[in-house]
Amino acid sequence: MTGPPPPPPNPSGHEQRPMETVLYEAGFPVDLLTQEQRLVLSELTPQELTLLIDVKSRLDAVGPEVQAHGEIAGGALF
Repeated sequence: MTGPPPPPPNPSGHEQRPMETVLYEAGFPVDLLTQEQRLVLSELTPQELTLLIDVKSRLDAVGPEVQAHGEIAGGALF
């Protein structure tokens, strides 16, 4: 569920996608978040949103390797 960061917001204000939609499409479990967590995310700037999605993408890219180490080593090293 990773991909490129969302496009920057349209300066004209037209066709902006809701923050929750952007996060959901990036693989965030928005349906599991509390209302307070959703509020925090809704207040992100476009730059913060891009950074958050980029960090998640990089974490997801190494996720299977870390998970495999945890299964093999029993998580003793992590």
